[in-house]
Amino acid sequence: MEFEFDEEQLKLIDGVARTVRGWTASPDEFFTLERWRECGALGLLGLSVPEELGGGGHSAVTTAALVESFASHHDDMGLVFAASAHLFACVMPIVEHGGSGLRERTVPKLVSGAWVGANAISESGAGSDVTALETTAVRDGDHYVLNGRKSFVSNGPVADQFCVYAMTDPAARHLGVSAFVVPRDAPGLTVGSPFGKLGLSGCPAGTVEFTDCRVPAANLIGVEGQGAAIFQSSMRWERSCLLAGYLGLLRRLVDRCVAHVRQRHQFGRALAANQSLVHRIVEMRTSLDVSRLLLYRACWEMDQGDSATLSVAMAKLTVSESVVAAANEAVQLFGGDGYRTEAGIERALRDAMPSRIFSGTSEIQRELIAKEMGL
Repeated sequence: MEFEFDEEQLKLIDGVARTVRGWTASPDEFFTLERWRECGALGLLGLSVPEELGGGGHSAVTTAALVESFASHHDDMGLVFAASAHLFACVMPIVEHGGSGLRERTVPKLVSGAWVGANAISESGAGSDVTALETTAVRDGDHYVLNGRKSFVSNGPVADQFCVYAMTDPAARHLGVSAFVVPRDAPGLTVGSPFGKLGLSGCPAGTVEFTDCRVPAANLIGVEGQGAAIFQSSMRWERSCLLAGYLGLLRRLVDRCVAHVRQRHQFGRALAANQSLVHRIVEMRTSLDVSRLLLYRACWEMDQGDSATLSVAMAKLTVSESVVAAANEAVQLFGGDGYRTEAGIERALRDAMPSRIFSGTSEIQRELIAKEMGL
């Protein structure tokens, strides 16, 4: 098994690091369209998209490495998350399942940064149960008519295009879910204002409502009833390559904590002389390496054409739980400075918390792992 990146991958990783390191970030502001287009120009919005559609054509392993580099060298996790959600939850479903006409009409603009994409599936009454969606889509000639409300849509307030999941045959449960590309200007679509969130402040999120919203039948992704399978396919990307951003955050936390205990003196000696504190950082570093190995193994399996269900679930669970634990430890290690906003440590904790919820909660990942074990 090969554990080293090749020369071309290292060049790409370094290129991302050198560019995003110079980007300034405000903890209280949403990403700007100018910054979004810079993400597009750097290739971050199309890493895993085929070159013929304007993307980088990268493998899952290389894609994860570049997302990790992005988050390792830029401290606005809101932007990292927004770009990743755009790519893995909105663009990749169209790339992998959409017809050629739909792909050619939409993907190049999403990849370039001309458009912002958003995934609209979450509903207040459905949670992680894709079979419980209440949003419906009824065929009417050459259109579908959508009705319903999505409760939590990342990028929603600024999105130009939505990947929407709705029931076309409620009686068929998971076989009755279909996926659609819905433009922002579709009649009957209402986008809510951004709401406040615990973390990921740079990524705006809000509600989206459909009231007799007419969508051309040509905007159906795949075929009717394929929506649940399309969603699960996108989840593989989210639970692996999107979580690579949290590897980057975890790496930054380890580096910050190492530097802090070396520089900070208490009771006449450096904090690094305190064995109990050093051991906490050792645990953080160990969890980082375990998380990285699990995640890149999952990406490697995806590149081999494997469903990688077990590996992806273990990677998602381990990365998310590890980054939350590390951020909590970092606040404790930094003491008062960790609690204040100036150091950015408390922000890392707030940004880490959602990783245990989105793309399937930690409890859902444990259920998936148990199922794959035959339990």
